[in-house]
Amino acid sequence: MNILVINGPNINMLGIREPGIYGKSTFADLLKLLRDTAEAEQIQIEQYHSNHEGDLVDKIQWAYGKVDGIVINPAAYTHTSVAILDALKAVSIPAVEVHISDVDAREPFRRISYAGMACVKTIKGHGLEGYREAVLFLKETYG
Repeated sequence: MNILVINGPNINMLGIREPGIYGKSTFADLLKLLRDTAEAEQIQIEQYHSNHEGDLVDKIQWAYGKVDGIVINPAAYTHTSVAILDALKAVSIPAVEVHISDVDAREPFRRISYAGMACVKTIKGHGLEGYREAVLFLKETYG
């Protein structure tokens, strides 16, 4: 199985940005968790990060016909990007939305997820472990 993990703006700042909300784990810790998960589950995981909405749309489109599932944390674009929603709908690849924090317990605007409307599942508030949960869900459900 081949899974693409997409991270949006500021995820590369983990450990620096608001550790009271996102924890002290770093982006390098997240990448290690994904590598370890791929090895343990004998699957391929490609990680992609961008702070730019169009780059994220391009990567989703690139994934068409190449991956079996997508794990996506659109970050701030969760609440604003119809373009990411439309790209996910266009490729019809099973996608799981992940949020490190519990967005439902934060500001009201964070409760709106455009990307989530095209996802088969959303995992929120489980820290970095949510990524592993998303990968395992895709493997068990679509692998």
